[in-house]
Amino acid sequence: MAEVNVEKLAGDIGTTVDKLLQQFSQAGITKKASDNVTEAEKAQLLDHLSKSHGGTGSDGPARMTLQRKSKSTLSVTGSTGKAKAVQVEVRKTRTYVKKSAMEQEQEQQRLAAEEKARIEEQQKVAQEAAELKAKQEAERKAKEDADRKAKEEAKRKADAERKAKQQQMTPEQSAKSEKDRIEAERLQKEAEEAALKKAEEEAKRQAEEARKLAEENEARWKKEEEERKKREETADHHLTTSTYAREAEDVADARDEQGSRRAKKKKKAPAKDKFAGAKGRKGKLKAPTSLQHGFQKPTADVKNEVRISETITVAELASRMAVKGAEVVKTMMKMGDMVTINQVIDQETAQLVAEEMGHKVIIVKENELEQTVLNDRHEDGKSEPRAPVVTVMGHVDHGKTSTLDYIRSAKVASGEAGGITQHIGAYHVETNGNMITFLDTPGHAAFTSMRARGAKATDIVILVVAADDGVMPQTKEAVQHARAAGVPLIIAVNKMDKEGADPDRVKNELAQLDVIPEDWGGDTQYVHISAKTGLGIDDLLEAVLMQSELLELRAPSEGMAAGVVIESRLDKGRGPVASILVQSGTLNQGDIVLCGLEYGRVRAMKDENGKDIKSAGPSIPVEILGLSGIPAAGDEATVVKDERKAREVALYRQGKFRDVKLARQQKAKLENMFTNMAEGDVSEVNVVLKADVQGSIEAISDSLTKLSTDEVKVKIVGSGVGGITETDATLAAASNAIVVGFNVRADASARKVIDTENLDLRYYSVIYALIEEVKQAMSGMLAPEFKQEIIGLAEVRDVFKSPKIGAIAGCMVTEGTIKRSAPIRVLRDNVVIYEGELESLRRFKDDVQDVRNGMECGIGVKNYNDVRVGDQIEVFETVEVQRTL
Repeated sequence: MAEVNVEKLAGDIGTTVDKLLQQFSQAGITKKASDNVTEAEKAQLLDHLSKSHGGTGSDGPARMTLQRKSKSTLSVTGSTGKAKAVQVEVRKTRTYVKKSAMEQEQEQQRLAAEEKARIEEQQKVAQEAAELKAKQEAERKAKEDADRKAKEEAKRKADAERKAKQQQMTPEQSAKSEKDRIEAERLQKEAEEAALKKAEEEAKRQAEEARKLAEENEARWKKEEEERKKREETADHHLTTSTYAREAEDVADARDEQGSRRAKKKKKAPAKDKFAGAKGRKGKLKAPTSLQHGFQKPTADVKNEVRISETITVAELASRMAVKGAEVVKTMMKMGDMVTINQVIDQETAQLVAEEMGHKVIIVKENELEQTVLNDRHEDGKSEPRAPVVTVMGHVDHGKTSTLDYIRSAKVASGEAGGITQHIGAYHVETNGNMITFLDTPGHAAFTSMRARGAKATDIVILVVAADDGVMPQTKEAVQHARAAGVPLIIAVNKMDKEGADPDRVKNELAQLDVIPEDWGGDTQYVHISAKTGLGIDDLLEAVLMQSELLELRAPSEGMAAGVVIESRLDKGRGPVASILVQSGTLNQGDIVLCGLEYGRVRAMKDENGKDIKSAGPSIPVEILGLSGIPAAGDEATVVKDERKAREVALYRQGKFRDVKLARQQKAKLENMFTNMAEGDVSEVNVVLKADVQGSIEAISDSLTKLSTDEVKVKIVGSGVGGITETDATLAAASNAIVVGFNVRADASARKVIDTENLDLRYYSVIYALIEEVKQAMSGMLAPEFKQEIIGLAEVRDVFKSPKIGAIAGCMVTEGTIKRSAPIRVLRDNVVIYEGELESLRRFKDDVQDVRNGMECGIGVKNYNDVRVGDQIEVFETVEVQRTL
C-alpha cells in the first residue's frame, strides 16, 4: 500500500487526529499530523493496539468473537393509560476467522507445484527440440554418406565402361563420347546443386518451425509467470487489507464499548470499503476500475486534410495538421527554410511542408467574397480575333521615337495627332483594314515591371537597330527582356537611307545573340526601314500582322471587360487617372472597376486622342477617371457588378498585401537554391551577370554554364559590361534571378529596386571565388553563417555607486528582454562605446536571470564604470545560420 499521512489515516479509520497521535505515542512512535506513515509503522501500531486489548499481537488468534451490548429506556403506555419506563438490552456478536497456517502452507505448496511443473515442461520442450535437431542432423549425414558412396560407385563403373568403349572407338567417336560425357557431368552437377538447394530450404523451414514453437512456448511461459505473480500480489494485498481492517474494527468496537466522547454516533461503512480505497475522504463513491476510461495513444500518425489560405503562420499550420510547432519548424529547416514559430509563410511553401509531412492539402481562398465577386463576371459571345499589342524597343538614338512618329502621322488623321504619346502612353492605328495597338513604354523598366507583376500586356516586340551603328548594350538588354517574357521579336533595321548603312553587320551581330533571320534558317523577321523617308514602314506593319496571325490572338468582344493597367498618375484637377489596356470584353462608362488595391465607378473615359468615349473593346487603350486611388502598373482591372462588394474586396486586398509581400520575398537566395531544385520546384538557376570588361563576362559565363548538371541548369538571363543598373535589377526581379557583379557596383536606383524586391546581390573581385561559391551552393556544402540578433534594449535612467561592483545603472527595459548571460554593448548617442558582458542584473534586491520589456532593473557592467544617464545598453545573441543545404 502507498504511504499516507497521519491526517488521512485518521479520516480513513474514523477517529480524530489527536487520538491517533496519542496511540502512536503509546506505541513508541513520534509523529506529527503532516508526517507520512509507513507500512512498518502501521504494523507496529496494530500490534500495540492488539496487545492492549488482550490479544496476541501481530500473530493474533485464529478465531475472534466480539460481543457488544447496549441498553436503552423506552417509554411505553400501559393498559391503564399511564406511561412506564422499560429497559431494553441490545446484544451484538461478531466473529472473525483468520486464515489458518494450514491454508497458507497449502497455498505455498500449490504455487511451488505449479513452478515445478512449469520448469519440467520447459526442460521437456527443450529436450524434444534437441532430440529433433540431433535426429535431423543424423539423417542428413546418413543421406549424404549414401549419396556420396552411390556417386563414387556410379562414377567408377562409368569410367570403366568409358575406357572399354574408347579402346574399341575411332578418334572421332572418342571425341564425341568425351563431349557427351562432359555434357552428362554438367547435367548431373546441376541436378546435384538443385537437390542441395532443396535440402537447404527444407532445413531452413524446419528450423523456422522450431523457432516459432520456442517463441510460442516462451510467450506462454511468460504469460503464466505474470498471472502467477499477479495472483500472489492480490493474495498478499487481500491478506494485509483484511488484517488491518479487522484490527481497526476491533479498535472501533472497543472504543464504542468503553464509551466514546462523541455526542452523536455515525453510521460506519464496512472497513473493507474504507481501507481498500472504494471511498474517498468525503465518502463519495469512486467508479470501479472496469468503468474508468483511459486515453490510448494512436498506433499510427493521424493524417488530416489541411486547408491552406494565401498566407498562414507556422503555428497555425501546425495546429491544422495536429502536430507540434517544433515539428513543423524542424521540417522546414530540413527543407532549407530558417523560420520561427510566428513567421508568415506563403501558400506554396505551406503546401510543400504539409505534403512533406504526409497530409492532404486543400488550397482555399480566405476571402470568399472576392471569389464570389469574380465568379459573378460573365462573358457573352464567342472569341473573336483581336488586334496585336506591340512594344517598340531599341538603343538610344536608333530611331524608336522617329519610327513611332512616322507611323502615327501616316496612319492617324492629322487633326487627331498631337501630344498623344505623352498623354496616354498607348495608341492604335488602322492599316489595310486591320488595327494595331502600340505601347509607348518609357524604357525597359515599365515593360519588365508589368511582367514581374504577372501581367502580360505585350504580344510582339519591335526591336529597332540602326544600320550604321549595329548592336549596342541596350539592344542586348532588349533581346534579354523579350526572351524572358517569351514574346516574339521583329527586327526593324533603321536608317537604311544613310550611306554607312550595313544591314548584314546587324544580322551577324544579332546572330551571336541567337536572333537568327528567316533567310538564314531562323524564325525572326528582319525589315529594312527608314523612319525619315518612310521606307519599309508598310512592310513592318505587314510583318506585325503576319506575326499576330501566327499567334492566333483572340478575345471575346462582348461581356464584362478585363484588362491591365499600363500606367497611372495623380492629376491635381481630376484625381487618380489610370491608363488601361482592355484585353477582353467591352468597358463602358459607368462600369464598376476593381483595379488591384483600388476600386471605383468609371466617371469619364477618354481615348488616345483625348476625346470622350462611351465604350472600348479588346486591345483598345483608354484613360479612366473615378478610382479611389492610384493603382500600380501591371495590376489587373476587372469590371464587377456590385460597388459595395468591390469596396470590401479592395479593403481586404489592402490588408492582405503586406503579408503576401513579406511571405513571397524569399526568392532566389543563393543559400537555398539547391534545396528548391532538389524539391523539383526550380530546374534552372537564373543569373544576371555584370562585369567590368567583356573578357570577364565570357569567362564567367562559360564557367557557370559548365557547372550545369542533369538536375541543375545555370542560365545567364542577362549580362553586360558596366555597373548594375535599375534595368538589370528589374530584370532579375522579373526572372527570379541572382544579381552577380564582378568588379562593378550597383547604382542608387538599382539598390533601391534590390532592397524593395529583396533580391540576392553578390559582389566578387576574384573569378575563382565566384565560381567556387556557386559550385558549393549547388553541392550543398556552404559554411555556416553567424548573425547577431538584438534581443533587448535598456535605457539608463540613473547611476549609483557601489563599493564592491562600481557603477550600477538604474535602467528601464524599453525593448525585448535583458538576459543575464548574453553579451552587451553600451551605446551613447547611438554609437557603440563599449562591448562586454554583465556583472550583475537585479530587480530590487534580488538577482534575476532576465528582465522583460517595461520593467525596471539594476545593471552592473563588467570592467566598465563610465556609464552615464541617457546611455543605452543593448543585449544581443550570436545565432548560427546553417548554410549546408
